[in-house]
Amino acid sequence: MGAPLIYLDNNATTMVAPEVIEAMMPFFGEQWGNPSSIHHFGGSVHRSIDRAREQVAQLIGASAEEIVFTGCGSESDNMALKGFFAAHGNQTRIITSAVEHPAVRNTARYLKERGATLVELEVDPQGCIDPAVFDQLPIDEHTIVSLMWANNETGVLFPVEAIAVKVKARGGTMHTDAVQAAGKLAIDLRSAPIDLLAISGHKLHAPKGIGVMYIRKGVAIEPLIHGGHQEAGIRAGTENVPYCVGLGVACALALKHRSEENGGIRRLRDRLETELLSRCAGAKLNGHKTQRLSNTTNISFENIEGEAILLHLDESGIAASSGSACTTGSLEPSHVMRAMGIPYTFAHSSTRFSLSRYTTVHEIDRVIEVMPGIVDKLRSISPFVGKESHG
Repeated sequence: MGAPLIYLDNNATTMVAPEVIEAMMPFFGEQWGNPSSIHHFGGSVHRSIDRAREQVAQLIGASAEEIVFTGCGSESDNMALKGFFAAHGNQTRIITSAVEHPAVRNTARYLKERGATLVELEVDPQGCIDPAVFDQLPIDEHTIVSLMWANNETGVLFPVEAIAVKVKARGGTMHTDAVQAAGKLAIDLRSAPIDLLAISGHKLHAPKGIGVMYIRKGVAIEPLIHGGHQEAGIRAGTENVPYCVGLGVACALALKHRSEENGGIRRLRDRLETELLSRCAGAKLNGHKTQRLSNTTNISFENIEGEAILLHLDESGIAASSGSACTTGSLEPSHVMRAMGIPYTFAHSSTRFSLSRYTTVHEIDRVIEVMPGIVDKLRSISPFVGKESHG
């Protein structure tokens, strides 16, 4: 079959907004100059990048000079952690959580092998973390705390602003992977003492291949890429102009529509969640009920293979996910489900539905219509049935 008719995997990637495509097109044609050139061809393009930088800054309550364009969220996370390690060496202490995206999790473990001290904090069964934990941790000027603002699999929100206050009070550096949060939550870095923040364009209706690293004024990290003077010397290489412009427009759209979209998306999410939990036997919500992104629900269906659920949904023209797109293909439950202590026969079937402003009530109703039949069919042939009860 062709592309899925109903797309509910927006935490993996989003469609590029038509307004974004329209804004990008001139930079594939008549506006093809190098933004570093001083002549007219470069000057006009440079001004377009400046405008995009302003639009990104406005979305998160930052200054334009604190915005560095990167290739993706993973690069931004690597820039934060490796750049900090390069500046602090073996004195580096990294504090993170057991449910981070691989861009942070694997980078932190890489740096541990090279001399950094690593602390991975556990989460509770709802995927939450208590800020009071940080009162007992050793934090100083050689410490970087790296916590995702919103979990990509469950949508659970960490209290990063409250944690940042504790970290900064003791001289530490605060980094947050805001890839899932940017454009969905109100972020104001003028009041939140966060030093480093990562954004990925394709999570908020910009193209793949563009990201942002916010670096607060006065925070020193070493560049990953050396070369020219681009991006204030933090990230050398000629900027990806069309994609920078596209991300700027996507951020402006997110800021303009955030409140009204969140309300509508939350109502659709809640309808889907309520109906699936009531109509499907052995269904369980993964993650906190309220401390969560408005667009995300993660539900397990006991004693069913998660991949089988996704295949049957796809056959019905519905695209969902078993969790992170970066780990698809693994036969084991995700590290997020394991860290939350979800029993194996639930964790293995975790199914994530993530909505966007383009999701309609008719699409949600279609999922509600087909999902109970899929669950009943798969449970009737499940090799797990009989090993554990639905209780």
